[in-house]
Amino acid sequence: MRVLITGGAGFIGSNFVRYMLNTHQSAELVVLDKLTYAGNVDNLKDVLTCIEFVKGDICDEKPVKLVMKDCDCVINFAAETHVDKSILKAAAFVRTDVLGTQVLLDSAKEYQIERFIQVSTDEVYGSIRSGSFGESDKLNPSSPYAASKAGADLLMSSYFKTYNFPCVITRSANNYGPYQHPEKLIPHFITCALRNSKLTLYGQGDNIRDWIHVEDNCKAIDYVRQMGKAGEIYNIGAGNEKSNLDVTKSILQLLDKPSTLMTFTNDRLGHDYRYSLDCSKIKALGWQPRISFEDGLAQTVRWYQENEPWWSSLV
Repeated sequence: MRVLITGGAGFIGSNFVRYMLNTHQSAELVVLDKLTYAGNVDNLKDVLTCIEFVKGDICDEKPVKLVMKDCDCVINFAAETHVDKSILKAAAFVRTDVLGTQVLLDSAKEYQIERFIQVSTDEVYGSIRSGSFGESDKLNPSSPYAASKAGADLLMSSYFKTYNFPCVITRSANNYGPYQHPEKLIPHFITCALRNSKLTLYGQGDNIRDWIHVEDNCKAIDYVRQMGKAGEIYNIGAGNEKSNLDVTKSILQLLDKPSTLMTFTNDRLGHDYRYSLDCSKIKALGWQPRISFEDGLAQTVRWYQENEPWWSSLV
């Protein structure tokens, strides 16, 4: 089995590479990554000798075709993902998340790839005050980032309907864990607290997210790769709904830092209040999240404490 992992030097992608190397020793892994600020080859330094790494942009047909030839499966992690940056400048998000996905799809169709996994997000559904979103619920993205991911999902579904293309979409909750860029909430607040800097929350900090450890998400994506049905969508969440304020307090407690480090600012434009996913569909495949939020957060805090050289140049 030869697997192309796009965006494999990013946070989730690099963790997925390690997961595959640990669980599928016979697999040949090819990683394609543009190495933007969020894609760091250092994320793969311990496994570089075990994979084939190519620097390239998924929007560029030439390197895409080069690495995709002879692959059996494509897993697309490559994306622009930072909501705040998408609000300021949406063009890069549309280019990578939509156009890049189209380039990958056309090459995969040409090479008759057996399975294509599109890694998406719960943000495509928008906000929900009560209950949980199922895979058939309408898309209602609030930010340019979420809209670009929704556009890629719709493009993916159209290739299945038009060409019977063997694609599957996963939509995961907020990930956290090692190697996550400190622009994201949990590593941002951990690294701020370690430097005794202010932890600034939007609004009152009452926005709610479901948090899933990246290792659980990687296992779920691999379940879908092996057992998911072509043309289908699978929500991936862990049922760990926490307000941003509660997450922040937990980080400060784990680091024995004072609550006075917390501060508040005006709410973000188009800020979704709550995300929640119905994950019964993927659980029917046999997958279950294994890492509790309390254990996962403690592990993550320790990782950033022990790996300051990795993140210090990024903050």
